[in-house]
Amino acid sequence: MKPEFNFFQHWYPLSPIEDLDPKKPTPVTLLGLRLVIWKPKSSETFQVFLDQCPHRLAPLSEGRIDDETGNLMCSYHGWQFDKQGICTHIPQAENPELVSKHKENLCAKALPVRQQQDLLWVWPDAKSNEQAANTPLPLSPKIDASKGFVWSSFVRDLEYDWQTLIENVADPSHVPFSHHGVQGDRKKARPIEFKIEQSTADLIEVTTFGRVQRKIIFEPPCRLEYTFSFSDSSKQFGFVSYCIPVAPGKSRIIILFARNFATTLFRLQPRWWEHIKDRNLVIDGDMVLLQQQEYFLQQRNFTHSWRTAYQLPTSADRLVIEFRNWFDRYCHGQLPWSEVGIEVPPTRNINSDRQQMLDRYKQHTQHCRSCREALLVVQRLQAVLLIYFVITVCTVALLPDRLQLTLGLPLIAIALLGLGAYAWLRFWLRPKFYFVDYIHAHR
Repeated sequence: MKPEFNFFQHWYPLSPIEDLDPKKPTPVTLLGLRLVIWKPKSSETFQVFLDQCPHRLAPLSEGRIDDETGNLMCSYHGWQFDKQGICTHIPQAENPELVSKHKENLCAKALPVRQQQDLLWVWPDAKSNEQAANTPLPLSPKIDASKGFVWSSFVRDLEYDWQTLIENVADPSHVPFSHHGVQGDRKKARPIEFKIEQSTADLIEVTTFGRVQRKIIFEPPCRLEYTFSFSDSSKQFGFVSYCIPVAPGKSRIIILFARNFATTLFRLQPRWWEHIKDRNLVIDGDMVLLQQQEYFLQQRNFTHSWRTAYQLPTSADRLVIEFRNWFDRYCHGQLPWSEVGIEVPPTRNINSDRQQMLDRYKQHTQHCRSCREALLVVQRLQAVLLIYFVITVCTVALLPDRLQLTLGLPLIAIALLGLGAYAWLRFWLRPKFYFVDYIHAHR
């Protein structure tokens, strides 16, 4: 029986625009499809193609933007494609008319794209362009500067499935424990009573009540949004997360954090500092739990469903139950991997290498322009401080005895401070762009 929900006929964000490099192609995977993001020189918007050259199926993400034409060039044989995917040049063609006569068969497969709310969106079904044009993006009303909101973005690849990611984000009761000392306090954990406002194939909406009112919206397949508002004021804050299915055992999260108060302070904090101080820590805290949770659930699925594998007695579990019911009802509890030729093994092994499981560089830093640039500055500062220390020590050693005390001593003191700064950069700051082990028992 075919599932009612078609994952391929929906809009997905691929990346914040600010993290994309317009000078070179960027590979990305969505629903098992390898895609390439690139920006024609003649266009204001990025384009997304299937990452396959029609000639011999070489990856276009290994290509380049041609300096003269501004088109995407395949690095294997030099074929070029414009923003519609039309082949414009074949260096090996004996007759220039060869390209124009057979252009329908020589096209790269271009997908519908949009740029809105600082994100690049793609529709992964190339055969339903008209439907894509008539389908609104799953946008958040909070990502709107005209309403007084400011926001920042964060993206990270994750070592667990899409449905595990949705479950986790839809579960606010884990925050005081999984993120104790980062975003929560285990001593302040309280019961959470959910009220299901609506639950349909296209939207699940729940609310909780208290001094801070919480509204949670799941708009399948990817938008999961939290809005927090104070009962005695118009202040609002929250986040909109986009949970992206990448491949079996792989997902990606793009989050926009928004608020309409204390906006000046919000803008002053560098984006990269926010990422290494809080955002990556939150992901790390979940990663070491969810990968094993997913493995155990897969093992039990041979003889149990989630209904019997999980014990969900409290109201705090209500949204997780609602999501699982939705996934069973409209998707038969499966993602459409078979439609892209991916065979999913019954169980996938746990990644026992924590350094690989929590690899911030591969999962985040290399995708985030702010963190890439900050890491480059850190590396250059390290080199400058080390060179300064060596040159200063050598210079002081060559000073005449009468100057070594009056001039040499202050220079050595400054050099030692620089060496201390180098040590801080090398052993405290720089590792936060690569790997920080997260041990819950130590928090």
